[in-house]
This record gives sequence, structure tokens and C-alpha cells, in this order.
Amino acid sequence: MEDKMVAEMPWLYTALTAYALATFVAIMGVARTRGGAAGAAVSRSYEPLVLGLITAGVVLFVISLAERWIRIGHGPFVNLFELLVSQLFSLGLVYAVAYWRLPVIRPSAIVVMPMMWVLGLWVLTLEPVASVYPPTYHNKWLWAHVGFGKFFLAFCLIGSGIAGIILLRKLPRLVPLFRTLPPDEVLDHVAWRFMLLALIFDSLMLIAGAVWAQDAWGRYWAWDALETSSFLNWLMLGAAIHARLTYRIPVHVGAIAIIAIFVFAFFTYFGTPFYSEAAHKGVI
Repeated sequence: MEDKMVAEMPWLYTALTAYALATFVAIMGVARTRGGAAGAAVSRSYEPLVLGLITAGVVLFVISLAERWIRIGHGPFVNLFELLVSQLFSLGLVYAVAYWRLPVIRPSAIVVMPMMWVLGLWVLTLEPVASVYPPTYHNKWLWAHVGFGKFFLAFCLIGSGIAGIILLRKLPRLVPLFRTLPPDEVLDHVAWRFMLLALIFDSLMLIAGAVWAQDAWGRYWAWDALETSSFLNWLMLGAAIHARLTYRIPVHVGAIAIIAIFVFAFFTYFGTPFYSEAAHKGVI
């Protein structure tokens, strides 16, 4: 590894450390909750520190991405290493804003932050090699496509965090830890609001991607592996929201559906482009 290649890595390691500390503090805050007003106060006392650590991680990821951008001469969103780091930044940013503005979702940090650490551990296994910027990436619609996709995945992540809390407190031993939270029905309502936002940005992502594809390759849609998987993801999300609005599905079933949609989206956007030889891989 060249000396220049490690320029962004100290910032990356520090950012991941901030996320790890945020995870630990969030779990400690929930673990010390025992119900009642006193328990709620204890839990809330940890929240500013969790928000501060997540925000610090986001800022450190910005510095790491900027260092890499300067070093390689283009935006860090071509190879898997770059995509994972930029996703850790965008997921953290959107979640930090939601955490700050919506107190009801704050306990979801014990689910959301470990989910983000799946990406963090994955990053640590990859070499930060420089990437070649494909000619088809010189297009303004790419920025819209990528940006909408980041919001889509972030809203799915927040919905999954709330869904995770709904499922966790089905376990008798964990019930005391979540007594200060609103009823499941309230959390379910909030979770599905985020999934509605996810559907909006998923739709915008597909539209922007089609316009980019027309400019880049002369076709709007080709049913390659990533396009097909993305469309299936959109159908799953739309069908789940339709079922939630039309039928009285049990809250825990809805929570499982939300998490399943996020898992499918995760494998779509972090798996499919790297086993498929389609244009999305960035090789043409």
C-alpha cells in the first residue's frame, strides 16, 4: 500500500470508533432503564452523548471522503470500499438528523448502530485502492440517482431500527428495558411513515437512474441484474405499504416485513453490482 493511500484511513478509523462508542452508549442507556419516570430520565441522559458521537462520526467521515477525493481526483463512489464509506456517512447523517428531531426513535439506536457496524466491519476487510472513474459517470443525473438512493436506504434503516425495537420487546426478558417507550401501535405508525418516505425516494432513484442510463448507454432500462433487483425492491416496498394501509396486519408482522425489505435492499445495492457484469459495475 502506498503512503498516499493511507491519507484518509486515520480519519476513517476515528469515525468508526465514534460510531462504536455511540453504539455502546446507546446500549448502556437502554440497559439502565427500568421503567417509570426515573428510568426515562436515565435513558434520556445518554441521548445527547449518543447524538454527539454520531455527529462526530459523520464529520470525520466527511474529512475521510474529502481526503480520498483529493487523492484520487474524483468522487468516492465507484468501487466497493468507496461506496461503503460514503454510505456510512450518509446513513449516519440522515439518522443523526432524525435522532435529533424525533425523540421517539432514539432508542432505535441500539438496533441502527449495530446495523451500520456491519458496513463498518466490511470496510475494514477491504483495501482502499484507487478506482478508475468510468466515462459514463460524467453525468449530472448520476448525482441525483445516487443521492435519492442514499435517502431511500437511510429511511429504510430508520424504519428497521424502530421495527427492531417492536420485535425486541416481544421478548419477556427485554420488556422492562422498553417500558418508557410509546405503545407498539405508535412505533408502528412512525416506522411506516419512514417507509413511505423510503418509497418516495426509491421511486425518484429509479426515475433518475433511468434518465442517467439513457444518457450514458442509450437506453432507459435493460433488465440487468441490478435494475431487476431494484425493481423487485420497489415492488416489495409498495406491496408492504399497501398491505399495511389496506389490511389490519399484526404489528409484529409489519415489523418483520420492514426488516425484510431493508435486508433485500442491502443485498441489492451492496451485492448485486459486484457479482454482475452489467454496466452498473462501472466497467464500461
